[in-house]
Amino acid sequence: METPMKAQICERITERIETLLATGVVPWHKPWKASTGLPRNLVTNHPYRGINVFLLMSMSYESHHWLTFRQAVQLGGGVKKGEKSCPVVFWKQTTIEDKESGEPQKIPLLRLYHVFNVAQCEGLKSMPAPAAVPLAITSAAEIVAKMPQPPAIKHGMTRAYYSPSDDTVGMPERNRFETEDAYHATLFHELVHATGHESRLKRASIMERNGFGTMPYCKEELVAELGSAFLCGYAEIIDRTIDNSAAYIEGWLDSLKDDPTLIVYAAAQAHKAADFILGNGQEDSVVNATEKITPPPLVEACA
Repeated sequence: METPMKAQICERITERIETLLATGVVPWHKPWKASTGLPRNLVTNHPYRGINVFLLMSMSYESHHWLTFRQAVQLGGGVKKGEKSCPVVFWKQTTIEDKESGEPQKIPLLRLYHVFNVAQCEGLKSMPAPAAVPLAITSAAEIVAKMPQPPAIKHGMTRAYYSPSDDTVGMPERNRFETEDAYHATLFHELVHATGHESRLKRASIMERNGFGTMPYCKEELVAELGSAFLCGYAEIIDRTIDNSAAYIEGWLDSLKDDPTLIVYAAAQAHKAADFILGNGQEDSVVNATEKITPPPLVEACA
């Protein structure tokens, strides 16, 4: 069950995504490169995860380093007048006592922060060196070949698909695609679907799929789109075939209006799926902290 505050945070993030889509910008279609790494916090050097990656990359700053207003002040500087922040979410597991059993129970805590790129700040002193932490660049073919517990992949199909019933990915032959990158971007999409199988991550949106156009279907399609975008970044696939049509954008706008939590949860599941395929073993419930400094007692931090 969603708490009012958690739902409000998801709505804030969804509003941001909707604004971008309304202007024709699809955040998960913004390319990022493994050689420059994921956006990360300047003070903690922790990379951002999930929907934060797409939100920050959509800002198009050259630097991948971000910090909160509080962190800028603590570094002796501040944010330039008139600069706008970008919201990010932070998942953290906390332990509470179950009211009935009295046993400790882990629950996810969702916080909302606002961050600024270092280019939006001035007067920063004793600034940590903005360490560039490139990720290992892996070829698309190697990513596919090294996927743990892979599904069967059958070529020669008339379309790309994933069948949960027999745990099989179907793909057209490679020469049916305009480029090798387009082939792998499509294959990544289907492999992300496959991570939801009961033998892997047991994702509800795969286990409970019940027809085209339903919310589980829409949620799973978004997970696959975002997961493919993460994997394309690791493989440094930039020029993939992308649908930016008005109908495509309108479809996602309608889905986000139906479920304001959709984008936040889909992005978290997508990053977890990409980690599974890459063999990283990350936990999607814990997103690296925005602040090493003790965070404020409010759920919504420095604006």
